[in-house]
Amino acid sequence: MITDIDNLESIKALDTQGMLERINNLPDQLALAWELGLKQDLPAWEGIQQVVVCGMGGSAIGGDLVAAYVASSCRVPISVYRDYGLPASAKGSSTLVICSSHSGNTEETLSAFEAARANGCRVLAMCTGGKLAQAAKQAAVPAFTFEDDFQPRAAVGYSFGLLLAAIFRLGLIPDPSADLKAAVTAMKAQMESIVPQVPATQNLAKRLAGQLVDRWIVIFGADFLGPIARRWKTQINEIAKAPANFEVLPEADHNTLQGSDEPERLFGTIMELFLRSSFNHPRNQLRIEHTKTGMMLQGLNTDFVDGSGENLLADMWTLLHLGDYVSFYLAVFYSVDPTPVPMLVDLKGRMASAA
Repeated sequence: MITDIDNLESIKALDTQGMLERINNLPDQLALAWELGLKQDLPAWEGIQQVVVCGMGGSAIGGDLVAAYVASSCRVPISVYRDYGLPASAKGSSTLVICSSHSGNTEETLSAFEAARANGCRVLAMCTGGKLAQAAKQAAVPAFTFEDDFQPRAAVGYSFGLLLAAIFRLGLIPDPSADLKAAVTAMKAQMESIVPQVPATQNLAKRLAGQLVDRWIVIFGADFLGPIARRWKTQINEIAKAPANFEVLPEADHNTLQGSDEPERLFGTIMELFLRSSFNHPRNQLRIEHTKTGMMLQGLNTDFVDGSGENLLADMWTLLHLGDYVSFYLAVFYSVDPTPVPMLVDLKGRMASAA
């Protein structure tokens, strides 16, 4: 385990495939994805009554983020489907199925693509290529393609920005460009204080990562920050190779809160982080305060993490970006390369051989 989180040479030596560079470039990736989504071919579809985003992992989280951001402005429901096939309600031309797969080879997403075609849905593919791009071309289905040869989790700007541009162009939401620009600006401003060159004494991301070492991590997020809590959880899993869970308020107050009595001997090994935004529903802001206090009084380790933007979207993305840095620094503390995911690769290989 590395104890000197300010040792830049140690960080560079661990990060053999350049995960840090991808995290640093996320604001620019988000801006690029939005512009790219405005330019790609898209039919002028009308009569859409629901949008179903199909994907897994880093390709699905963009759908969660978009659905949370536009919940109060989108005139049709947006759902995210993480499985084979499609829900029974996804039928006919009034349903738009967006199949998102970074590689274009995700078997669950390819299954959803075939189901959408069979069900007569309108279909849009989003990928870098692979089987999904080939299937879309053969079926004359529009595809938003982009170039990226890294891990899907480092392409969240694409999975969000392309999707947001698509639903905007279809007239389902108001123009989000001002909010998006503010989010990119806020992310870049925040970066100045959390990049590796900033010592831990002045670096929030490094200090938070230090609190997570040797602990089981639980991330709480209310309303539109629920997907951000999920993102923190998945990044900690894949980048730091460490266990984590996420919880969404207010639902967690109806069950998880009571799960803080036993076993007391484990409480010191648990760290609970509560993501907050001034744009959370006022009652959820109150719930966050009281939930954290209640769990702290039970003896669990707790802390707040606040967004640093001027609007809802900026708070979402500054918190997401901060979580990426925290996960990276936790990987450094554990002396693990933040990029490879050998267990996931092994599972995919076994699944493919069993096909």
